Amino acid sequence: MEKEGTQKISPMMQQYNGIKAEHPNTLVFYRMGDFYELFFDDAEKAARLLGITLTHRGNVNGVPIKMAGVPFHAVDQYLAKLVKLGESVAICEQIGDPATSKGPVERKVMRVVTPGTLTDADLLPEKSERPLLALFTVAQRKNVTVGLAWLSMASGALKLMEFVGDAKSCDARLRQELERLAPAEILAPESLDAALRNALPGKPTAVPDWHFDLAHGEKALLDQLAVSTLSGYGGEGLSASLGAAGALLRYAQSTQGKGLQHVRALTVESENEFIGLDAATRRNLELTETLRAQNGNDSGPTLFSLLDHCRTAMGSRLLRHWLHHARRDQSVAQARHAAIGALLRADACSGLASTLSAVPDIERITTRIALFSARPRDLAGMRAGLQQLPSLRNYVAMCDKDGNAPLLKTMQDGLATPLECLDLIERAIALEPAAMVRDGGVIARNFDAELDELRALSENAGQFLLDLETRERARTGIANLRVEYNKVHGFYIEVTHGQTDKVPDDYRRRQTLKNAERYITPELKAFEDKALSAQERALSREKYLYEQLLQDLTAHIGTLQEIARALAQLDTLVALAEHAQRHNWCAPRLIAEPAISIEQGRHPVVENHIERFIANDCDLNAERKLLLITGPNMGGKSTFMRQVALITLLAYVGSYVPANSATIGPIDRIFTRIGAADDLAGGRSTFMVEMTESAAILNGATEQSLVLMDEVGRGTSTFDGLALAWAIARQLIDHTKSFTLFATHYFELTQLPDTNPSAANVHLSAVEHKDSIVFLHAVQPGPASQSYGLQVAQLAGVPQQVIRAARKHLAALEAHSVQPTPQFDLFAAASFTPLEEEPLAARDDQPDHAELLQALEQLDPDALTPREALDALYRLKQMAAA
Repeated sequence: MEKEGTQKISPMMQQYNGIKAEHPNTLVFYRMGDFYELFFDDAEKAARLLGITLTHRGNVNGVPIKMAGVPFHAVDQYLAKLVKLGESVAICEQIGDPATSKGPVERKVMRVVTPGTLTDADLLPEKSERPLLALFTVAQRKNVTVGLAWLSMASGALKLMEFVGDAKSCDARLRQELERLAPAEILAPESLDAALRNALPGKPTAVPDWHFDLAHGEKALLDQLAVSTLSGYGGEGLSASLGAAGALLRYAQSTQGKGLQHVRALTVESENEFIGLDAATRRNLELTETLRAQNGNDSGPTLFSLLDHCRTAMGSRLLRHWLHHARRDQSVAQARHAAIGALLRADACSGLASTLSAVPDIERITTRIALFSARPRDLAGMRAGLQQLPSLRNYVAMCDKDGNAPLLKTMQDGLATPLECLDLIERAIALEPAAMVRDGGVIARNFDAELDELRALSENAGQFLLDLETRERARTGIANLRVEYNKVHGFYIEVTHGQTDKVPDDYRRRQTLKNAERYITPELKAFEDKALSAQERALSREKYLYEQLLQDLTAHIGTLQEIARALAQLDTLVALAEHAQRHNWCAPRLIAEPAISIEQGRHPVVENHIERFIANDCDLNAERKLLLITGPNMGGKSTFMRQVALITLLAYVGSYVPANSATIGPIDRIFTRIGAADDLAGGRSTFMVEMTESAAILNGATEQSLVLMDEVGRGTSTFDGLALAWAIARQLIDHTKSFTLFATHYFELTQLPDTNPSAANVHLSAVEHKDSIVFLHAVQPGPASQSYGLQVAQLAGVPQQVIRAARKHLAALEAHSVQPTPQFDLFAAASFTPLEEEPLAARDDQPDHAELLQALEQLDPDALTPREALDALYRLKQMAAA
């Protein structure tokens, strides 16, 4: 009942207020019986976010106590929705016994669910990680050291990295690393520099500055890893990242309410370990997300979705990681190539894939064991997975008979069956356990004598009731007398109304129904007390045994994590081998010399979605560094450029590649400047985005980088755009010397190879038929003859009257051109100015243009019609050329 006008705060609300004060910025789910309740502002917020009913009960100082609640058995679905919205939730459980409590039942926050600390299968995306990341900076005169520490709570992988530079370079580098790591939650000190804070996606979780103390961070790491020095992990000389690690571990432990037993190793990533991919490149190559999905439209095929034939979630997550973290070290990729080759030669993929299908997510189950949150069916799944290890090991041994794939030998060692662990689970867990321990039926028979005895008391009730029913029918002469049980009224004897006159004196009425009476007898009551007591004790015993089982399994966490790593790697390699076999991919050759030589390369995603894909060659080497690519829109320039980048990346991932052959030298980074899009939220126009990406390439690319530049300069005026495109191409040729694919519609740029031997012209061919165009999609030597813009516009559905008008105007423009080609040559007079050689004054040997200057002085631009102005421009051009 609602109590209006109540001023005094009840003991229960006092308890709630105390708990809420400890979690002021977190929604508190306060357990009350079969519901989790929320109060005050939390209730209002949850009602809005979850679409649940907001009500109120009583008031405090005249202010109604707002309430909202969710059933405890359905809490996971509500938590999933809140976490997806970026909210954190403190789960407050009843830990006291209501029967013995004097006042409110004792309650305690058992865990805090945040976006970066999820471990529940129902809350996590199956095929991707959701890491928690901490960021800390240390200022050093003009430079800043940025330290990152991140933890995948669901796997236990803890990693550190730090980099040094000025504020601007650190800001750019931080954005790149956050794009790569895609953290679900970021911890930052309250005093974090505003510029760096603006580089963070979303709002970070503010943590007190003292949590980032460097000395405490190092001690926390040493304690977590149970070591006396970090040298064995490559952690000597670290500074800012140690502070980040300390804050990270403190926060993670506080959310779980217990230690992190599954965090047992540390990886220190170096700046030059992986092939660099900036945010624009990850987007443009559509590794794990399409450009359409990034713009809020339906997702389509990506490189990840194409290759993900993995049978386990562990394998899918590792494949995603490999695609974003291709190692520069060629030996890593070469070992994977050798393993894929061995799998294909042994024709073992189908057998391995079938066996792997029976393996659950051992990696995440192991984490839940470590955090004592594993459910009975998790352990049943673990048992089934471990039982597949001998079969998988035999397959791997068969594939590596000749010993040419050391990676397979490493995996074979990692797949050894943990006999003690498997025996414990097989003995302890029922074949088909209940979903929750509280439901009973989880612990197997013959595992615990006391539990078996309690179960026997409860289960023998059936025979006792049959015997009692037979005796009572004989004693009373009531032929249709029945002895039954339900959860509400317990055991009872049911007699229809027509027979109640035969009921003995020792029958006590328990319930009256429309057609019958239900009774209890002293004998039946005594049995009921005994049976129900045994059932409760059996459930209590089962709960104790299950908790003890989890405790015993923690001794095997390290072994189970090694098995999970081996299984994930095997699953990923089998998926890559299957795809290579199905689509006729080849093993790439990685060499020490600079080269990207691809014979009959294909785009890995596009080739699966069109009937006949035209394969093309690409030949870049130390003497041939830049390809100028011309051709019509829709001709395949962007597809060709992307396929070269994807083949290069796949080779370093360790996959086979879609080509007849591929030879690739050292690659340190891949850059792309493709497509046109503005950044309205960031206040940047299309051209500004284009120039920002171009600047990043010119400032960051090296001789070992692969650069894709698509139609640079199109977002501004023709002269400005052409000048910028020419200058950028010259910079890439003369100074950066990267492997570059430079697509353009500026025909004037095709003259660059005449003066730069390291550049070459190629074009995408097309054939004009009447007023339409046929794209051949074949890359051929030399520049394109024209852009076919009107024909492409016609294909796009531009109205015919517009096409006719454009064709007429184009003919007029070409008629006035003094060029031998249909396109103007704005660099006709061989007037290239080498970079950094801009003339400061007219030279003495320049011709006298007095006549030209006189003609210019006689012109009045304001008095000319557009046509007269165009005619005047052509006359002046002819005079200048004379």
